[in-house]
Amino acid sequence: MSLNSQTLTGSGQDWTRNGSSSSSSRAPMENESMILKPSTPTRKPIPPKPENAITIAVSSQVLFNMEKEQQIYEQQGMEGYIKYQGEHETEPFSPGPAFSFVKALEAVNTQLRELYPDSEELFDVVLMTNNHADVGLRLINTISHHQLVIERFCMTGGNSPVGFLKAYHTNLYLSSDPGKVREALGEGIAAATMFTPEKMTEVSETQLRVAFDGDGVLFSDESERVFRDGGLAKFLEHEKAHENEPMNHGPLKGFLEALGKLQKKFDGKGQRMDCPIRTYLVTARGTASSGIRVLKTLSSWGLEIDEALFLAGTPKGPMLEKIRPHIFFDDQMIHVTGAAEMGTVACHVPYGKANEI
Repeated sequence: MSLNSQTLTGSGQDWTRNGSSSSSSRAPMENESMILKPSTPTRKPIPPKPENAITIAVSSQVLFNMEKEQQIYEQQGMEGYIKYQGEHETEPFSPGPAFSFVKALEAVNTQLRELYPDSEELFDVVLMTNNHADVGLRLINTISHHQLVIERFCMTGGNSPVGFLKAYHTNLYLSSDPGKVREALGEGIAAATMFTPEKMTEVSETQLRVAFDGDGVLFSDESERVFRDGGLAKFLEHEKAHENEPMNHGPLKGFLEALGKLQKKFDGKGQRMDCPIRTYLVTARGTASSGIRVLKTLSSWGLEIDEALFLAGTPKGPMLEKIRPHIFFDDQMIHVTGAAEMGTVACHVPYGKANEI
């Protein structure tokens, strides 16, 4: 299996295949030959103010499949790339690995607006791209074609978009570019490199499912460093001695907090059991040996995880295949690769000891 930042070598009523529609009456989104007529946008919900929203900044390279265009850029340069995009501006891009995740965010927003019509505590998706504005028309037409609710764009004309993330109050940044992800993490912004499985599992259309690793993702890598420097026995000894001491936060703790905040809004309307957001902890730790500190840390933060899977070193891929999350975060590529092999859209968080160069 070949792994790069764009691809890993490249059915029930409630489920959709990641990146495609479950409706049999709708033409396949993957058909890039489908021609769009430039359309006047229909009435869409007004986006929330950035300071009130949970902002998800998504690279165009992961929201849509732009592999062909990337090849043209590499072979023909910027001039050839812009020319090609202009000639194909009415052809929609097919969905990329982040597409189903974004659609699930929109499904949650729909329910929140029904329960809290005046609230701006919603997900807000910002499309980030270092493309020139010349490419913007094709992106806008594609968003209209797929009926996505995306009103905020950031097109930087060849420059890194990372500098704009704080201005957008970004809670999570997803990109196919590891360099930009590291840059964002260095600025204190939750970020991850997203990969595309060869074959993606079907995911829920009505419930957003987000799965996290623990160490190096939700938690700092302090325990990971003990393990790598002293081995398993030293790690277990350390965790036992510090089980009542909360771990420091990792790069995605804030995103879990944001999800929990929205979950409580559904709880407040008596919909705890029908909440359209579900979170998972999928960790290589064992329960008795080192899981106690994990649970006590989450409790000390006032955070809840809906389901916690302590795998004691067994592969994560099969469990993720059962969970069917829209997105999974891990700091180790071996777990990202294993998840992707089983059809999960997995994201690498290049943070901590496991990723020191």
